[in-house]
Amino acid sequence: MHSKDDLIRAHGGYRNLKSFQMSEIVFDRTVKFCGRFVDRFSRTTDPMVQAARSGRQNIAEGSQVSGTSRKFELKLVSVARGSLEELLLDYEDFLRQQDFKKWAKDSKEALFVRKLGTQKDRLYSTYSTYLETRKAEVCANILICLIHQTNYLLDQQLKQLEADFFEQGGFTKRLYQSRKKKRGF
Repeated sequence: MHSKDDLIRAHGGYRNLKSFQMSEIVFDRTVKFCGRFVDRFSRTTDPMVQAARSGRQNIAEGSQVSGTSRKFELKLVSVARGSLEELLLDYEDFLRQQDFKKWAKDSKEALFVRKLGTQKDRLYSTYSTYLETRKAEVCANILICLIHQTNYLLDQQLKQLEADFFEQGGFTKRLYQSRKKKRGF
């Protein structure tokens, strides 16, 4: 039996996954952040953009292989999670190196951003007004919040994928069970 999320992933519906939507916002905003606030000759720009891109791309690729390899899907979603963790460290480094303040998890600013994340349809435009007009310190902190939200979604996704894998097995196991059932064994 396949869950709704299995069907969404298997049919290329990764664009409907909240983790993908959030990772796309993080990727797009990281590109703009680096263009606005990080020296283009800095050795930080490319790794930040690549980490953000890797998060997004690995969610999509994992979704695409979900119908044939749950194990590989788990691996790719884990890679996405790791890439976003790397990006999180880059933003924290940026704040520290610029002597900027990192928002506390429960600060009024962080709570405001977290509340935006509870909207059903999170889009680039949900955050654009805040990210296109604010200073570097605020933008970096907003992106840190968005990365934490994306990582939370990925953690939930990974838990579900692991549970499904242990319960249902991979494609080969499901195919074997299907053949066995069809043959009446």
